[in-house]
Amino acid sequence: MAASSTDSYPTPADGPPEEQGPARIAADLRAALGPLVRRLRRFRPDDELTLSQTSVLVRLDREGPATSSELAAGEGIRPQSMCTIVNVLHERGLVAREQDPADGRRIVVSLSAAGQEGLRGARREKARRLTRAIAEELTPGEQATLAAALPLLERITRRV
Repeated sequence: MAASSTDSYPTPADGPPEEQGPARIAADLRAALGPLVRRLRRFRPDDELTLSQTSVLVRLDREGPATSSELAAGEGIRPQSMCTIVNVLHERGLVAREQDPADGRRIVVSLSAAGQEGLRGARREKARRLTRAIAEELTPGEQATLAAALPLLERITRRV
């Protein structure tokens, strides 16, 4: 969504403080990035997986093996619900369950090779779709502007 000359950011004389500067940029940034993130999230490793199941796979990939209780706490859901999710993922061969070597009473869940490959494929597809959108929708000058803004976005991401 490119800004036109009529969409310029207000100056102090243009309106109330809540419509100026950083607050306006933040609102516009959320409005622009929210739909992008939602569209990218729609592509899941297996079209039949739920967002919760996909989220567990991503968490295991990012954070490593965990118990169902740890996964439930991380996802903010009940342990019983997590057990259901883990069972489905295990049945599909996307996760492995093994006894914790330090405590044989605990079962540790980890991403299987099939789960890792599914996530890699999903990430490749998301990257392909985003690359195509940038190439087809933005001029070379706009691409340069977007590239120049990335370090700024990374900086504010660390503060949020």
